[in-house]
Parts: sequence; C-alpha cells; structure tokens
Amino acid sequence: MIHYFEGQLGHAFVILAFVTSLLSAFAFFKGRNQDQEWTAFASKIFYAHVVAVVGIIGTLFYLINNHYFEYHYVFSHSSKILPTYYQISCFWEGQEGSFLLWIFWNAVLGIILLNTNKFWKSPVMFIMAVTQVFLVSMILGVVVFDVKLGSSPFMLLREVIDAPIFKTNPNFIPEDGNGLNPLLQNYWMVIHPPTLFLGFATTVIPFAYCLGGLLIGKNKEWIRPALPWAQFSAMILGVGILMGAYWAYETLNFGGYWNWDPVENAIYVPWLVLVAAIHVMIAYKKSGSALKLSLILVVASFILVLYATFLTRSGILGNSSVHSFTDLGLSGQLLIYLFAFIVLSILLIVKRWKEIPTSDEETSTYSREFWIFMGAGVLGLMAFQVLLYTSMPVYNKVASLIGFELSLAPPTDIYEAYSLPQLILSVFLAILSGTGQFFWWKKMDGKKLMDELRTPFIISLIISGAIILAGSITEPFYLILLISCVYSICANAKILLGLAKSSIKLSGGSITHIGVALMLVGILFSSGYSTILSTNYTTMVWNSDFPEEVNRDNLLLFINEPRQMKEYSMIYRGIRKETREEGYIDQNALALTPDPLKVVRKSNGDTLTLINPENSYFEVEYHKEEGKEFTLFPRVQVNKSMDMIVYSPDIRRNASADMYTHVRVFPDPEQEIDWSQPKEVKVDIGGQFFVNDYVATLKRMEPISEVNGTPLSNGDVAVKAVIEVQGEYSNYTTEPIFLIRNQEFVGRIDDQVNDLAFRISIQNILPKENAVVLAYQTTQKDWIIMEAVKKPWINVLWIGTFMLVIGFIVAIRRRYLEFIKMRDKGVEA
Repeated sequence: MIHYFEGQLGHAFVILAFVTSLLSAFAFFKGRNQDQEWTAFASKIFYAHVVAVVGIIGTLFYLINNHYFEYHYVFSHSSKILPTYYQISCFWEGQEGSFLLWIFWNAVLGIILLNTNKFWKSPVMFIMAVTQVFLVSMILGVVVFDVKLGSSPFMLLREVIDAPIFKTNPNFIPEDGNGLNPLLQNYWMVIHPPTLFLGFATTVIPFAYCLGGLLIGKNKEWIRPALPWAQFSAMILGVGILMGAYWAYETLNFGGYWNWDPVENAIYVPWLVLVAAIHVMIAYKKSGSALKLSLILVVASFILVLYATFLTRSGILGNSSVHSFTDLGLSGQLLIYLFAFIVLSILLIVKRWKEIPTSDEETSTYSREFWIFMGAGVLGLMAFQVLLYTSMPVYNKVASLIGFELSLAPPTDIYEAYSLPQLILSVFLAILSGTGQFFWWKKMDGKKLMDELRTPFIISLIISGAIILAGSITEPFYLILLISCVYSICANAKILLGLAKSSIKLSGGSITHIGVALMLVGILFSSGYSTILSTNYTTMVWNSDFPEEVNRDNLLLFINEPRQMKEYSMIYRGIRKETREEGYIDQNALALTPDPLKVVRKSNGDTLTLINPENSYFEVEYHKEEGKEFTLFPRVQVNKSMDMIVYSPDIRRNASADMYTHVRVFPDPEQEIDWSQPKEVKVDIGGQFFVNDYVATLKRMEPISEVNGTPLSNGDVAVKAVIEVQGEYSNYTTEPIFLIRNQEFVGRIDDQVNDLAFRISIQNILPKENAVVLAYQTTQKDWIIMEAVKKPWINVLWIGTFMLVIGFIVAIRRRYLEFIKMRDKGVEA
C-alpha cells in the first residue's frame, strides 16, 4: 500500500515554509526602521516558518524510519539493514536532505537572532528570511510556467523513475532500498554534515548584519554585533572542515586527510576569507581603519559559500570530485541564488560607499594594523590560489557558453598545484602570527621589537634544532616551515604567559595561533615524513591499471604466511564479520540465514547479529621479534545495489605515530574458483594423509540424521567423515558427507577449508577394509594486496585542532560579553 498522506503532508509543509519565509522577508523589510508592528507581525510569521521546517524534517524522518520505499528519496538513500544512526545519515545524503539541513540551522539561528537584539531584529532578519526563501525554493518541487523550482524529497518513485514495472503495476513498492553510500557509513558522517551546514548557516549572520547595517544606514555600527558571530562561524566551519578531514583519514584509502578535492577546496576558501575578515574587523574596532575592507571580506565570505554550493551541486565538477552531488537540474536556480545576493550586496555597497568612514592616517610598519593587514593579505592569497585551480571547470563552462573551447584540466600534480604554494604562504602566516601579537599588546619601535623577539626566537631555534636532529629533517623547505611554526608557538606562548598573569580572557588570539602552528607541524611530519612499510621490492606489477606508486607501495600477503615489512612481520589471517555479541568472527565459521542481519555459528549453532552484513574485515596481525604487537581490521564493503566496492583503512594510534593500513584489492568473491583436478587417497580410520601439503587425520566416520538442517527420509543414510587438518597456526575440522539411498550411492557434499585452500569429498566407503577413499582439490590461497604506512606525530595536528577551537571559544566569549555589556547600557547599535 502506498502511503500517500505522509508525502502530501510533507509537501504541504514545504509550501508553507516557502510562503512564510517570503511573507516574513517582506514584513521584516517593512519593519527595518524600528516599525514595531511590522516587526512583531514578521516575527510571528517566521515562527510559523520554523514550525513548517520542523514539520518537513519530521515527515521525512518518518518516511525513512518506516522504510516507505515508494518514495524516491527513501528508496535512493536508505535500506532495511542500516543501523538507526546510519538512517539519520540517510536524511542528508541527498541534495534535498542537505538543503533541508541548511534550512533547519537557518531557522534555529533565526530564532536566536529574534531574541538577541531588538534594534537589529528587522534588518538582520530580512536578510535571513530572504536566504530562507532561496533555500526552501530548492526543495519546493513545483513547476511554474514549465519551469521547475526545486526538487522535492516527497516525490514518489514512479514519478521519478520511468521503469516498465510501473506501467504494469503502478502501485509497485520495492522490497528494499539502495542503501547509504558505503563511503558515508562512518560515525563521522552522522556528526560532520550537521556541523558543516551549521557553519554554512552561520556565515549568513555577519553578512546579514553587514547588509542590514547598510540597509538602514548604520554603516559602521554593524561591526560590534557581527564580530562574535563571525568568530563563531569561523570556529564551527573550521571544525566541520576538520571533521571532514578526519572522516577522509578514517574512511577513504588515499592515505591522508586532505586531497585537495574541489569540494574540500570550495569549503576551505570561504573559511580563509572569513578568518581574514575577522582580523580586519578587530583592527577596525581598535583603530577605526579598514571598515570598507571589513565589509568586502564579510560579503565575500558568504558569497563564496554560495559559490561553493553552486560548484558542488550543479554538476559542473563532473568526475573531478568524489564528494560532489549529481545534478538535479537546479544549476540555473543555484546561479540565480548566487547572483541575486551578489547584486543585492553590490547595490547596497554602492549606495553607501561614500558614507562609509575611512581613515586617512598612514599605517606604520610598527603598528598592529599593518601586521593584521599583512596577515589578512596572506590569507586572501591562500584563498585566491586555491580558488584559481578549483574553478577550472567553471572557466571551461563559461568559455563554451560564449562560443569557444577552453579544455582546462584540473592539475595532476596536487603537491605542485596546491600543497607547495599553500605551505609557502603558511610560512609567512606563521611568522606574521608570531610577530604581530607583540604589536597588538604594546607600542613598538625597532629596538623594543628586537628586545621582545629575542627570547622566543632563540628558544625556537634551540627547539627546532633538537627536532631537526631527532627527526633527521634535511629538506630545505621543511626546515624553514618547521622553524617558522616553532617560532610562532614560542612567540605566542610568551604572549599567553603574560596574559595569564593579567587577563586570560584576552588570550583567544594567541591560543588560536599556537593551534594553527601545531597543525602545520603535524601536517609537516605526518605527510612529509610518513614511512611506507609495505614497499614492493619485487619486480611484480600487481595491476597494470594501478599507478606506478601503487604497485611500488603495496605488498601481496597470502593468508597465514608472514611477510617482513621493515620492523614488522605481518600476517593476513582471513576475512572476518563483525557481530554484536562476539566482535570479529571468521566468516567461514558462520552460516547465513534468511534474515540478512542474522548468522549462525557452525560450531555450536548460536545465532549472532551482524552489525552490517555488507561489511567484511581483513584481519592483519603486526608482529615484532618479541611477539604480536597489535591487530588491525581494514574494511571492505560490497554494495551490490550501487555496484560499489569500497575499501576503508584501519588505524593503530599511539602518541608518536599512527599505523595506517588499508587493503587495495582482494580476490573477487563473485568469481568462480579455479580448482585443480581431484586427487584420490585411500585412508584408514585414524590414519593420516597429506592434503595440499598439510597433515590431515581421518578421526572417525559418523552417521547423521539431517543434512543442512533437513531431516533424512526413511531409507536414506548419510555419513560424514570427521577430518582434522593441522594448519600453520591452528587446526581445522572438515566434514564431507556421503549420501546413500536404498543401499545405493546418490550424492556427495564436499567441505571446503578456505584458509588452507582445498576442498575434500568422500568418494567411496570401504567397510570391509575399515577405510575411506577421499578426493581433494586445491586452489590458490586467499590473499590481499595492502598498503601499510607509518604516520609520525599526526597527533600534533589533532592537538593543534583542539587548541584552535579553544582559542576561538575564548575569543567568542570575550566579544559576546562585550556586546552584551554595550547592549545593556543601551548602545543597541
């Protein structure tokens, strides 16, 4: 039965959300100059909008949780076997759900703004409501004058897919859905997208204060309320980006946390610009200079978020990104969204440009403003350099629209195109962040500057020298980067210690700068000095389709055969399944049941629950001379409905280094096994024989009353041979079966020992000789091709991330308390 009502209710909520956002935008605009009646009316309408948004979310979650696969969105992104927490991830896997997540955060932030500052309520909420108008239009799913507006998550499957089954049976409902993309089946995908979209949503608030201020003629007053929100936005967006990096590190198998993917870059660029905007806004608050630059950077940060949205959702990136969404035909609508805010921003800026105050005072080299502007300039250069390459598909598209072919290809050398320029600019950033802090707190001249810098500079040289000797760092550029970062840490640590004695609440900047420098040190060591343990010293090429470095850096492991890799001996133990009750279990020890989530242990008949039946794990042991060190379980997920095989790494973490292991390829489980010709052997009961070079013992022959759970009929006889085989590390029991009906042979059921690569069957029973004729066949042993990488001091990167967040929290608290204090004094603007 098709559940029409739920979908119709959800779509009604979408229409209500769109209409209320439009009405509230109009009413807030009318109330922009402190018109209390219009503002009160607009607020009520916006609350109705929030109720509608919650209704949309609740309805869609209800459809997903109840497996209503007649709906296209539910069918495309969920399945019955997914755990509850991954069903939550299904909500935002698709374009419609992720837009809805953005809409939700905007609604929550709108409620906060409605109850924060009465003076700014209408002008700021006007921009917020206009943003909601465009976002809700993306999920509207209606056609107006043959023009499609948005893509609704409440479309029925038959309305989207033109399949023959719907012509013969319009009410056809699939038994199960396609499921969640295997790449997204990671706990970070439950928390990373909400954090990232909260970051997206918060970028509109400083933008709204900025445009709202221009709208009502408060051309400079908007800075104070916008600054804590800009800092909060930079913190959340930065955390979201870093969560994505950690997800990539744990889930993807390129061996790192950042691959300069166009989608990664599209989020990184507005964050850089927003951080630059924060520094310039702080400079304006202190000295009254660079208001126009503050305005431009705040506007640019939000426009770049919209540009990132266009890049990732329009389909323009094509196959150049693993993260981008498929095009749902919304590229034109996204462009309108982008250009509407560009035009609105330009109009308001042009209108107020001459009224915006400027400072005619020349900026001195020994002023804090000079060093802030230098830092903002470096951040801007970093953003521009990444944007230049990331936008290549856009250049090609624009060129084709005006009639000529450009055919610019994304850079193939990621290090030369992105990593090296960014690290070079990071050297300047580290030096500026260390030196500029002294100008912030004290009036400086040349002599005073030298006196202040002498101690942190000497300490940084001593620490850097020790690290260089201990880490055997010889690369000239890495030496420069390391010394710059250590200098930044020492200089900011000196400022931090001074502030700790007077006012720790002022220390947000120095803590944040220390965090950034630590992150750069962590990146330097974990990426620049990672060690490949699995180097292939043979001349074998594993796959001609693999790049040269993959064939060079990956090693073949046969099951239960140790291979030496640097200081470790590694042993592949086989494929495991993860159960709730007993953890990882050899898949050969389990029997399937009709329920895909349930398996039965063959040895004792216990029923176990699989955490995810699509996941399999390769057990790899790491040994040293003194014994086993640890075991890792890199994952493979075979998703037949999506025709995907996804490999994910497993990581052994300790204080000084991560051991990063992932499987590149393993034997195709669907491929038919190539068995050798059968070899017969006559064995006495209790006798020994060799099978595939392993010693086996025929323990006994036993009659059985059922075969594979099916009882035997009258007159049927079944006998199994109980054979024990001594493997390299453990013994295996195999039990082939011989079937007799009416005293005549009718069939054999062989038994297979996958770890030892053979199968065995009973060919004949010789009761007079108390012997059995067995036959065995062999095949190639199970194997994997895997990469093992040691990543030194990567935890310094994550510690730096933590300090970055702490620094932002301290700075946000300070600015917010300052804003509240001024508001309570009656300084609303």
